[in-house]
Amino acid sequence: MAYKIAVASSDGVNIDVKFGATDSFLVYEIDDDEINFLEKRLIALDEENVTKTSENVNSKSDCNSSCNTNSCGGGAKGCGGPSGVTSRVELIGDCRSVVCAKVGFQAQKQFEKKAISVFDIECPIDFALKKISSYYKAIDGKQKWQANL
Repeated sequence: MAYKIAVASSDGVNIDVKFGATDSFLVYEIDDDEINFLEKRLIALDEENVTKTSENVNSKSDCNSSCNTNSCGGGAKGCGGPSGVTSRVELIGDCRSVVCAKVGFQAQKQFEKKAISVFDIECPIDFALKKISSYYKAIDGKQKWQANL
């Protein structure tokens, strides 16, 4: 059974971007032992989210933990608050898992509701996808999982 994995990467080689800071997701399809790149999904930064983010500069109550303190509401991109998290989750809602350098609490809860696995890791994309593929084969009952590939 084929499934999709969304990855946050700045260079297309390494997983090195936080969920709330990424401007796109690379989507891969895993089918048995084959890993294929499908598409790059861009985060739409509409005027409302940009304005809302800039309004929250001094308001911690509107910030959620999927943003880091340097980007939420500040000069950096940020995730756009709760609505920004929701739109990011919806963008990759057809994926079985998401792999980022860090995924905050609010995003994790939304992924949990959709039964999407979250992996916080910084490493090469191909390494992570092979490990995750091996893991899913094991839990899907196709083979014994070995953590030390």
